Amino acid sequence: MTCFSFLFGRKLDSSTLRSDQLDNELSGVYKVNLYTYKELRAATNDFSPINKIGEGGFGSVYKGKLKNGKMAAIKVLSTESTQGVKEFLTEIQVISEIEHENLVKLYGCCAEGNHRILVYNYLENNSLAQTLLDGRCNIPFSWQIRTKLSIGVARGLAFLHEDVRPHIIHRDIKASNILLDKDLTPKISDFGLAKLIPPNMTHVSTRVAGTIGYLAPEYAVRGQLTRKADIYSFGVLLIEIVSGRCNTNTRLPIEEQYLLERTWKLYERRELVELIDISMNGEFDAEQACRFLKIGLLCTQDSPKLRPSMSTVVKMLSGEIDIDDNKITKPGLISDFMDLKVRNSPNPKRESKYNYASSGSDTMDNTTSTSAVSSQATMTFTSAYERSS
Repeated sequence: MTCFSFLFGRKLDSSTLRSDQLDNELSGVYKVNLYTYKELRAATNDFSPINKIGEGGFGSVYKGKLKNGKMAAIKVLSTESTQGVKEFLTEIQVISEIEHENLVKLYGCCAEGNHRILVYNYLENNSLAQTLLDGRCNIPFSWQIRTKLSIGVARGLAFLHEDVRPHIIHRDIKASNILLDKDLTPKISDFGLAKLIPPNMTHVSTRVAGTIGYLAPEYAVRGQLTRKADIYSFGVLLIEIVSGRCNTNTRLPIEEQYLLERTWKLYERRELVELIDISMNGEFDAEQACRFLKIGLLCTQDSPKLRPSMSTVVKMLSGEIDIDDNKITKPGLISDFMDLKVRNSPNPKRESKYNYASSGSDTMDNTTSTSAVSSQATMTFTSAYERSS
């Protein structure tokens, strides 16, 4: 299976495209429906605020009903965003030809005039960030559901890493990019930052993109991207699912603010059970939950080479492979790298040179500072669309 074939089969009128990049890249549609702007206006009742289900720095998402009666999530990219064109093209290129139970499905797009719109299947239960971590709904996240979520995301990521040719690195695995359907089946979304890895390459060098808290520190520092960066992000997400809390919470006591550091300390004290979400009221398999937390630690180890592949992670989560506690080493923490940079910098008050192309906040394209890194080093973020309501 390849993602490099031409995406489009019929010529678009170049005079209607205001972006040179779109004019060059969108030469026709292949395996993707072309919707007219008029169709999508009708589907969303003229993009009514009532139908808006998400908003971010790259635009807004609306719920709409297509001509065929299907409900859709219609992602309208902002015409003011300079990064919107690249993200638009990447997202179409990456997922136009692949399909998996744990990936969102792209129905089609609109590239009419200066309008750039992506049309996806509509997922009723929004994202893990909003439902599990923010608690914006009353879904009872039982241990059985959390097990389903963990294994489902792992399977989707294993498919991208190992079954698709060329391999796909998502680069922004996080709770807000895991959407849930009516049955709470997890779907990996937002492929605007994804990279394709040709079979003869071990890594690609690229600008750093991702979200603080989920970002593998070796990738943040060197800019060399491998699948192990996604595996690190998944490890953080897995710990979030088990604990029911996001990776950073500055409202907690200092020793508990950073989830990955807290997990490691509890692991060293053999007290991982303390991290399991108390909202389950003790109705969970403690041994299995602690095993999931250990898998999260395996995925976030400081050395990328020690992190297991996603297919191995799936087998560990399913109980097909045992975990050797002796192989779990300390996780890589981006704060360690940033503190080192600050200490060695001739001018520690200067802003960090690393500019991360993503944000953990609900509103994107904002400058964000975080106490997860040294207070002397401010990390600046601009982001791909993060679904929020």
